[in-house]
Amino acid sequence: MNENEIIAKAQEGDRAALSKLVKMYEQTVYNFAYKICRDKEKAEHTMQETFLSMVKSIKQFSGKSKLSTWLYTVVSNHCLMMARSNKKHAYTSLDDEDALIDEKNITDWDITPDKLAENSELGSILDEAVKKLAPDYRVVFMLRDIQGFSTEETGEAIGLSVPAVKSRLHRARAFLRNELNNTFTYGT
Repeated sequence: MNENEIIAKAQEGDRAALSKLVKMYEQTVYNFAYKICRDKEKAEHTMQETFLSMVKSIKQFSGKSKLSTWLYTVVSNHCLMMARSNKKHAYTSLDDEDALIDEKNITDWDITPDKLAENSELGSILDEAVKKLAPDYRVVFMLRDIQGFSTEETGEAIGLSVPAVKSRLHRARAFLRNELNNTFTYGT
């Protein structure tokens, strides 16, 4: 049975098909939730909430996008709601005037996040910088630069226009470049 057939059966109420969808996507959903939430317990909670949402709303899934895109949307929404309800997160808001970065002072790096992640030490430094991003920017960065979604797919997944995705991605990348530049210039 292919994925579309499994989805159709799940939409008809077939519990085995729903279970199969959960099994197919549980690792993907958990990994993405962890990358966004940055916490094991929150990622597990988000994964449970995502699959609960899937079970409740599978009949509304139209098939216009891939199921994985739909699930990324649900994960993103759950992580963002959790972050907004928990004011304890220490991150920099890129909307604040003080947090805007003077891009003239940022080193122009040809190193992409994927290349940095190949080296575990640099990967952990990047990971620490990503943790400082506001959740709204982290989601866009993770979908676009880590998961490899197109700008259009990213916008569709989180309900933003293409210009809004580009703006958030630009700010996220600039912030990360600045954080990494400071780390390598001044040490951690």
